[in-house]
Amino acid sequence: MTDFATLAALSRIHGTVSVVGSMNADYTVTTERLPGPGETVTGGPLQVLPGGKSGNQAAAAARIGATVRMFGAVGSDTNADFLLGQLGEAGVDTSNVRRVLGASGTTVITVDAAGENTIVYSPGSNAQVSVDYIESMRGSLTSSSVLGLCLESPIETVTAAARMCHDAGVRVLLNNSPFTPTLPDSLVESSDVLLVNEHEMAQMLGIDEPADDDWSGFDWNAALERMREFGFEQSIVTLGGDGSMVLDATCSESPATRIDPVRVNAVDTTGCGDSFMGTVLAGLASGFPLRDAARLASFVSAYAATGYGAQASYGTAAQIRERFS
Repeated sequence: MTDFATLAALSRIHGTVSVVGSMNADYTVTTERLPGPGETVTGGPLQVLPGGKSGNQAAAAARIGATVRMFGAVGSDTNADFLLGQLGEAGVDTSNVRRVLGASGTTVITVDAAGENTIVYSPGSNAQVSVDYIESMRGSLTSSSVLGLCLESPIETVTAAARMCHDAGVRVLLNNSPFTPTLPDSLVESSDVLLVNEHEMAQMLGIDEPADDDWSGFDWNAALERMREFGFEQSIVTLGGDGSMVLDATCSESPATRIDPVRVNAVDTTGCGDSFMGTVLAGLASGFPLRDAARLASFVSAYAATGYGAQASYGTAAQIRERFS
């Protein structure tokens, strides 16, 4: 698919996406460089921005045109209204989000001059997204085309949501992030597509990474077979600034496909991976092949890298087409 055809696909985004998981208030500060252990550096003004991996993924999918329902919990603090309001502005349906006593989820983020970041996550209300809550949302969850999951919610809740939706014929996309090397068998069996970065893949499969971090000569067909042994017929491995790899055992003509990166002058990479995930969710809900959804995600995540924050940097379909056309 050419760049023109990929961007044109933004006009064909439709379908319904459910996202179960985290919503966080991101306390973000920029610095010239990231501090080392025990070191204090001076930063710029503190910003409070909407985030949370799942909330980010939902916002990204909604901004490019998907119908998105968010499932999770916010607290009883002022951040709760802020988070729900921001998701609503992005076009996300938050009517199923539960309110609980206590603090909403938060992250503390430091971003350096090169756009790299460090993140500390405090779960808050995200830890109270229970299996009982998921069961109570069965009708809404199982009426979607695709379910998006990450691991900022309790693992038993993530597994229950995956199993419920998979059994109902809903396609399940799992983002193994924050990374855990061992996933419950039921979660693997109930997930149709896995999204990880190259380092997470190597740890998960017990594969040695290239000594020079040059993945161009890596044996991706062997990685595909290892991924199948682990339990995933379809997966996407993101490679940072080097693009991504789509490993698809169901695609006989090109089971391992390299997706080229979209080059931009990055100012902040916070939330770029989540915008990639959200775009893949929207693409799958729209009937796109996995590799076409990943190609589109390269443009959407590149656009996000040109702005500060996570959800605050996400573009609409029109903005993304204008930026790269």
